[in-house]
Amino acid sequence: MTIFGKPLSTYAAFCRTFLILIPLVGLARLGLSLSGTPNSTTRWASMTILMWIAVIYFSVRIHTTGFGSYRQLLVICAMLNLPTQFISILGIVIAIATGTDNVFSAPEFSFGVGGTWGHVAAHVFIGSIIGSLAYWLIGSIVLAVTRKVAAPSRIPA
Repeated sequence: MTIFGKPLSTYAAFCRTFLILIPLVGLARLGLSLSGTPNSTTRWASMTILMWIAVIYFSVRIHTTGFGSYRQLLVICAMLNLPTQFISILGIVIAIATGTDNVFSAPEFSFGVGGTWGHVAAHVFIGSIIGSLAYWLIGSIVLAVTRKVAAPSRIPA
């Protein structure tokens, strides 16, 4: 599959480290929560923090390596965000199925919604689409600044 002139495998190779690290942290967060670790401890295993680090990093790296521009950043943001949303949805569905909250369904992490199908739908539609676009928007600002201050090296990624 080609997206904006690049095979999907090229995007995956470009962001491989975070494509692996973010889901691993999310699964660790879920595992910690399901094992009874308090949410005050589990909260430190944050996919969101890793996502923001990745967005800033790739917003700079896309330009400095000559990998692409705003369109390629959008694909990378979506590729990194979708596993994040999937793991969040998995946690919420587990909470619904077991009737026991975990870190993904606890009121303090779910805007008070908890483990509901509406919460799942919000991750499917809002988290996946609007979330990817929000990461891309902020990343685009970082990319624009990077384009002003740094010349691309044009080294293949």
